[in-house]
Amino acid sequence: MRTVLVGAVESTRVALQAMAESGHAPAALLTLPPDRSRRHSDYVHLRPLAQSLGVAVIDAPDVNTPEALAAMSEVAPRHVLVIGWSQICRDDFLAVPAGGAIGYHPAPLPENRGRGVIPWTILQGVRETGGTLFWLDPGMDSGDIAAQERFEVDEDETAATLYAKHMEALRRMLAGLMPRLADGTAPRLPQDHSRATFCARRTAADGWIDWTQPADQVWALVRASGDPYPGAFTVQGGETLVVWEADRVRDDRYWGLPGQVQAMDERGVLVQCGDRGHVRLRVVQRGDGERVDARKVLRMHEKLGMDGAALFAALPGERRA
Repeated sequence: MRTVLVGAVESTRVALQAMAESGHAPAALLTLPPDRSRRHSDYVHLRPLAQSLGVAVIDAPDVNTPEALAAMSEVAPRHVLVIGWSQICRDDFLAVPAGGAIGYHPAPLPENRGRGVIPWTILQGVRETGGTLFWLDPGMDSGDIAAQERFEVDEDETAATLYAKHMEALRRMLAGLMPRLADGTAPRLPQDHSRATFCARRTAADGWIDWTQPADQVWALVRASGDPYPGAFTVQGGETLVVWEADRVRDDRYWGLPGQVQAMDERGVLVQCGDRGHVRLRVVQRGDGERVDARKVLRMHEKLGMDGAALFAALPGERRA
């Protein structure tokens, strides 16, 4: 069985290894060249691994160009697996594999179709999610299901830990699916479209921390926005402060403003939120600096989320006296 794997991120690496371990390594890998790596926050340069496995490499910034389609057609694949690729695969692409194309989606379809699914899963506060290998069709994550696995979401789940769970599920599902693709018995289970839900695309700006929100929501945003994503962020003295690690702290002894540093302990810095709840900031990054212990850059009672000096300067003179 000849296949082409399309992707350029960590999940593509996992898929490439899983396919090889199952005895069904792809004939070719279509991936992003390194000069396009900024397109994915978790980009992985896969050429060395592919070459070590004897897999041909096709560099293509766009899978829908005539050049990319011609390169895949030369391989004459029975199936194409699209795992870790952000572009929509159009009709001409879907026509290349004789037996159809399969993609991976980090949700139990038809739930959470769309973009930014791992962060949205954490922000939704659900306690169960899953991953799906599905047959690509012209719609958005709407094709028949080839394999699906569900697993728990922990209360303190982060984007990184949830991503890791998806990688393990992907590895297991591919191990079971590849032989069935080879012998023509792979399932095609139609989705119940009436149950579909949809996630919007997320950008780095969506990591902005609104300290007037309840502490549970602030904590969820920090967990959802961390590695491999750009991080949740606030402002400290006019400079961006990225919050990489934080805890939820249930302590109602303090009175202050949302975004105000209320206490420091052996683990980090307590910041008040809109419901008088607190999050403990543990690891932060100021501007373009290194990630450090929050206690090294924050001061008691300072206010995050606004440029205090600029705000003071904007007040009428008599109010500043």
